[in-house]
Amino acid sequence: QVQLVESGGGLVQAGGSLRLSCAASGRSFSSYAMGWFRQSPGKEREFVAAIKSVGTTYYADSVKGRFTISRDNAKNTVYLQMNTLKPEDTAVYYCAAPPLGRYYYAGPRDFASWGQGTQVTVSS
Repeated sequence: QVQLVESGGGLVQAGGSLRLSCAASGRSFSSYAMGWFRQSPGKEREFVAAIKSVGTTYYADSVKGRFTISRDNAKNTVYLQMNTLKPEDTAVYYCAAPPLGRYYYAGPRDFASWGQGTQVTVSS
C-alpha cells in the first residue's frame, strides 16, 4: 500500500506562486506515474497534472502554461510548481498514485490512491 503525504499549501495572493510536494512511501516510486488532482467546495475532484515514470507530462487545460509537474525519483517525491495563481485555483490539492502493478499510464482514471490533501487558497 502506497502512502502519500502532501505539503506546501497555503494562502497566496493572485499572481503568486506555490510549490507543492508529495512524498511517497511503501512501494517502488520510479516505476509508476504520479498525479495531482484538486477539489473545490461543491465540485468534483478534477485532474490537474500527471507525470509518467519516464518524465512525460500531462496537464489540464486550465493550468497549462502556469503549472509544472516534476519528480525526483531519488527522493520518492513529486512536485507541483504553481505560478500565476488565480482565485479559481483555490482548492484542496491531492497527490495520486496508480494501483500496484499498473505500470502503464493511460490517463487520469488510472489513479487509485490519494494523499490527505493540502489546502491552497488564492486571494484576489
